[in-house]
Amino acid sequence: MHQEMHRELIALLCQKSFKYTAEPTFKLVSGRMSHYYVNCKPTVLSPRGMYLVGHLMFEAIADLRPQGVGGLTFGADPIAMATAFASELKGQPISAFSIRKAKKDHGIARWIEGDLPAGSRVVVIDDVATTGGSTIQAIERAREEGLIVERAVVLVDRQEGGLENIRQHVPDVRAIVTREALMHHLQLKT
Repeated sequence: MHQEMHRELIALLCQKSFKYTAEPTFKLVSGRMSHYYVNCKPTVLSPRGMYLVGHLMFEAIADLRPQGVGGLTFGADPIAMATAFASELKGQPISAFSIRKAKKDHGIARWIEGDLPAGSRVVVIDDVATTGGSTIQAIERAREEGLIVERAVVLVDRQEGGLENIRQHVPDVRAIVTREALMHHLQLKT
């Protein structure tokens, strides 16, 4: 079942979220131009994508039995929520949390939304890793709030050094889908 879901997710990502051009035409956050465009939101916000991502992310973290799963808003949010939902269905509940981009200036000034006390063991997730910058920022903020980050998992690894950078902050880093797998699927279709 896991492999079938994985193959279906790759096909869905290629349909809704991944583009490739022979000339580098896509501008990255860094300002650099790229051959590849990855926007996971259309996939993870679709009903089938949410189902697949929730179950596959749960499988990627279930062995740790963490108390929480989340990352930087907004990329990680739908993935964390889908994972929390799947975890309840599987009888191994994991709470979702969301890390703000800016600390709120009213109420209790915290980086994190979610019901996780300091000392909770968590997995930090992200939708895409290029340099790994947003995942690293999420790891640092989770630790500032007293959470114990045991693993980082990204939905799509662009294979541009992001996972290696993240590994300097959390040794246990995984990707559910690689750019290579997406390219392989595209080439099979043409």
